Amino acid sequence: MHSEQLRVAIYIRVSTEDQARDGFSLDAQEKRLRAYSAVRGWRISGIYRDEGYSGRTVGRPEYQRMLSEMDGWDVVLVLKMDRIHRNSVNFTNMMEVLKENGKDFNSMMEKFDSTTAMGRFVMDIVERMAQLESEQIGERVKIGMTRKAETGAGPMGSPDPYGYTHAGGRLVVIEDEARIVRRIFDMYLEGRTMENIASVLTNAGIPAKKGGVWSRQSVCNILHNPVYAGYMRWDGIVRPGTQEAIVTAETFESVNGPIA
Repeated sequence: MHSEQLRVAIYIRVSTEDQARDGFSLDAQEKRLRAYSAVRGWRISGIYRDEGYSGRTVGRPEYQRMLSEMDGWDVVLVLKMDRIHRNSVNFTNMMEVLKENGKDFNSMMEKFDSTTAMGRFVMDIVERMAQLESEQIGERVKIGMTRKAETGAGPMGSPDPYGYTHAGGRLVVIEDEARIVRRIFDMYLEGRTMENIASVLTNAGIPAKKGGVWSRQSVCNILHNPVYAGYMRWDGIVRPGTQEAIVTAETFESVNGPIA
């Protein structure tokens, strides 16, 4: 590809706050990139102008149109990297798409140019730094979820289990639902099947979580969740929680065996 005249897609963007900044108007960007393309001997295949859009989102019409017309160009040219992305993860994802399709990227002012060996080396470092940032964020989220589970509040983002609600950062018993939970354990220990228990509750007009219909799986989830015995399961480990138990540890273990 590089032995022939490259076809360039010029991408320019300006957000609302950029409008008054010298050198960042759409026309100013386009003028500089046209001149740069001429010096490099590149043929301009398309000019994509997003006005009034943030660089932190990929939901920009001209950016999406540029990607959809990828067959018509060889390299994306921008004035600065923040003109195309202000989010390192989105930038890394774009570079993966370009790489998979044999396309290159050039940022004029930072001299990041994947059409050259040195440029590809620099871009690889940038991508690895973005990957490191993403992994570190994941680690921090996991630590936070584990700590929340240890307090009895449950992993972040998890729905409240039947019989409980969140209040003050902790699980609090809903007594009407707690009576149903105890009844489920009692019926199972009497020898009823999970399917039969689900039918009994549904026929009695007792709504499941969020008003749903009881099923074998919803009954199974309750019978095997250590939260009802005052414990929390997170990351494969069962730990004592801070919530009030709805059934005794002995009742739970009669169904499931030893908790720990």
